Amino acid sequence: MLAVTESMGSLTLSHYIMVSALLFVIGLVGFVSRRNLIVMFLCTELMFQGAAIAMIAFGRFHLDVSGQVFVIFILTVAAAEAALALGLVVLLYRRKQTLSAEVWCDLREHTD
Repeated sequence: MLAVTESMGSLTLSHYIMVSALLFVIGLVGFVSRRNLIVMFLCTELMFQGAAIAMIAFGRFHLDVSGQVFVIFILTVAAAEAALALGLVVLLYRRKQTLSAEVWCDLREHTD
């Protein structure tokens, strides 16, 4: 096990940025391609986490805590977004019994 760890080397900033970019792109593709509201909100959370990893990596690379402070704000926004999304999803599901974004693209009031 020790020989495997030594041969892998250390992780650099580019490794963290690649993981961050991968998470962000997966979240973006999922948000654009999916029509389920819950999946769209989860993809938004994935994009937040990708941005958070990038902030921490740059902060660590420059030996500055400002990246970690930004992550606290990112996590606060993500928590608020999750709380609002859960309330919105429950409300929308009660009204039309579906979570498809295509059904909700028109914001005008329609009677069913």
